[in-house]
Amino acid sequence: MAIITLPIAIILSFVPMWWMHVTSNIMSLGGIAIAIGAMVDSAIIMIENAHKALEHFRNEHGREPNSLERIQVIIAGAKGVGRALFFALLVITVSFVPVFSLTAQEGRLFRPLAFTKTFAMFFAAFLGVTLVPVLMTLLIRGKITPEEKNPVNRFLIRAYQPVADFVLRYRWFTLGAALIVLLVTIFPFKRLGSEFMPPLNEGTLLYMPTAVPGMSITEATKILQIQDRQLKKIPEAVTVFGKAGQADTPTDPAPLSMFETVVALKPPDQWRRGMTWEKLLAEVNANIKTPGMANIFWMPIQTRTEMLTTGFRSILGVKVFGPDLREIQKLAVQIEKELADLPNTRSAFAERTVGGYFLDFTVNREAAARYGLKVGDVNDIVESAIGGKNITTTVEGRERYPVNTRYARDFREDLDALKRVLVPTPTGAQVPISMLADINYKTGPPSVRSENGKLVGFVFVDITTSDIDGYVRKASEHLAQRIQYPPGYYIEWAGQFQYLQAAKERLKVVVPFTLLIIFVLLYISTRSVVRTLIVLLTVPFSLVGAFWLLYLLGYNMSVAVWVGLIALAGVGAETGVVMLLYLDHAWDNFNADGRMNNMRDLHAAVMEGAVQRIRPKIMTVCAILFGLLPIMWSPTLQAGADVMKRIATPMIGGIITSAILELLIFPVIYIVWRKRELPDQTEEEAPLIPPALVVSRENRQRVLRWIALIGVVIALFYAGNFLWKKLPTRKISGAPFATQTVNDLTVNFIHPQGQLRRGNNEFLIEFRNAQDQLVDVGNVKFDLDMNMPGMQMHSGGTIERTNTPGRYRAKIKIDMSGDWNAKISFDSPHGKGQQSFSLTAK
Repeated sequence: MAIITLPIAIILSFVPMWWMHVTSNIMSLGGIAIAIGAMVDSAIIMIENAHKALEHFRNEHGREPNSLERIQVIIAGAKGVGRALFFALLVITVSFVPVFSLTAQEGRLFRPLAFTKTFAMFFAAFLGVTLVPVLMTLLIRGKITPEEKNPVNRFLIRAYQPVADFVLRYRWFTLGAALIVLLVTIFPFKRLGSEFMPPLNEGTLLYMPTAVPGMSITEATKILQIQDRQLKKIPEAVTVFGKAGQADTPTDPAPLSMFETVVALKPPDQWRRGMTWEKLLAEVNANIKTPGMANIFWMPIQTRTEMLTTGFRSILGVKVFGPDLREIQKLAVQIEKELADLPNTRSAFAERTVGGYFLDFTVNREAAARYGLKVGDVNDIVESAIGGKNITTTVEGRERYPVNTRYARDFREDLDALKRVLVPTPTGAQVPISMLADINYKTGPPSVRSENGKLVGFVFVDITTSDIDGYVRKASEHLAQRIQYPPGYYIEWAGQFQYLQAAKERLKVVVPFTLLIIFVLLYISTRSVVRTLIVLLTVPFSLVGAFWLLYLLGYNMSVAVWVGLIALAGVGAETGVVMLLYLDHAWDNFNADGRMNNMRDLHAAVMEGAVQRIRPKIMTVCAILFGLLPIMWSPTLQAGADVMKRIATPMIGGIITSAILELLIFPVIYIVWRKRELPDQTEEEAPLIPPALVVSRENRQRVLRWIALIGVVIALFYAGNFLWKKLPTRKISGAPFATQTVNDLTVNFIHPQGQLRRGNNEFLIEFRNAQDQLVDVGNVKFDLDMNMPGMQMHSGGTIERTNTPGRYRAKIKIDMSGDWNAKISFDSPHGKGQQSFSLTAK
């Protein structure tokens, strides 16, 4: 009977989907998937209660009921739980209100899921109080097997009864242990990172390296072909399609310095053994290093969405606001260098706001007038010779193409050749354009960005961690310490981080409001504030399992996880209502029989309500768990799997711990609450701590010895670690390979091999005064830059103080041999200094 309601409710859910134009996709069908287990709960409880009512009739009358009596008993049993079940399922439905409040990208993604889950739960609640009672009267026939003769039920009762008796006897110890469990959950919660959304795997990889402006078409083509050949060497790659730049359209312009390469990947089951998405990205990033270009990896569809909504082509970005483009670029480049050396940064690239190269023609009006020419006449020649001009249209079948003419590339890319471009005069003579205009190369902004009336520059940041919130927090602290912003200049984090913050702020308002609605519904159902608060205790205890399972699986908090937690709150409240309902039934039955007089009677009633009704409670929990487990079995790289797993994980963990709460803590709280209504409240005093848990004197001494031993081991470990750090590091000696003068100090650079080399380098930097004494200069920075055609490559590293004041240990990775532009600077209380010079790496 419970299974019959499932397909009917699912089919009925498609009716409002069709009416509201909600399509069948991963998210909409996912809403039905996470609701399947809870949809049959009401039918399970109703059927179980009918069985219990028929069994009670047989025990009371000593015979099986006739047809009319059977219908009456079933209807009475349905009425006993129908109201509570309807409100419980209504709570599950209402609990999804926060999901409907989501806006922007997260709203468009999760609203279909919220709609379908709500439709499914609504029809399940409706069928639970209408169709299920009718089916019970028609299909429940024959003799009902007593619960004690069912082997599964007999096992559950025997396992649960001694545990329930223990927690009821030592109530305060149980409540204290529950409180400790809640406090311990702070540990995994504090270690959960935050991300906006888990990746929705598309089966393809988008590689988007970016260079500084000014790259020629020839150079861009050459680099693109090299990168494509390297990407094709990946065993998991099927096809590689790359492009440099894009049509200069108003919707999606892109310069030649912006590359986009789409790598179609094989199905995950054909990948190398042990290969994961994270390992694949790390391998590609390590093998493809183009000097002066920052690697950015993403997925094609998601990239297009992010670029259209945020303007960034990376997961994270920094917006630098200010009144002057040159100062904005200077700050952006500083931010790029600082973030590039930060842990978990795959790449950082500052957009060069004034890094464009332009050929500037300045017409000399007097010279042009001497030849009878106007400024427009000279500009027409410049346009037709360099930019090109459409002179006609060719017709090929039904297609028309413009015919554009301009000078050949050799004449357009050489400044001397451009100066020899001939301009016809009214007299028929031809004059070189160099006699009519000044022609020079100039730098300037290739494009000007502005937001809210302020100029802005972008820094694109690609990270290796999915903990966006944690990375932004550490990066912000690092930038605040290392960079001073002039008045009028400031930064803002953008990309997925701004979506994450917007979703958090909205949920902070909507979630408490939803909990208030759930409280009102539970109060209407239970007609008691105390009962309502007892049911709501399932929410914090369900979070225990949710956070621990998220922590163990390595998942971050995200909008998908919050959707799972919201769904968990409703399901937990439903199971709490069922448990409280059974305890109330046992209390009412004992009261009706005049057996509720003292604590012994209350203990017996609670044991009957909790232990004797263990089967339906376990069945409802198992139905929800088994409905969610197929989601966890789906392959990780399957489309939509990561999102659905983040929704199901907190629900699975939370359902398990909330079930434990209901079986162990609910009976204890119920006894503490109902005790005050008894005529005789005296009871045998039980110790706070169970005697079985109190260790003997000998065992206490043994435990103390073990604790002392563990303490000594920990102390030795930290002492050894401290001494290891204090040990002198590998000594670097030799003659200086470079010497510079900064202010009145001499700076010596000492390398063990006497020369910087490509790869990892470790060398000493010494600061000495005129008396050849070492001088401590405070914080030291050392940067290397290499100018390349149309780009600039940067290498940085760490500068650490040694035990000797005035001597610093530098660790720098150099990606390419050749001549580098070096810059050293220091900032100390005694003064500041900097010097630029050249170094050669072998």
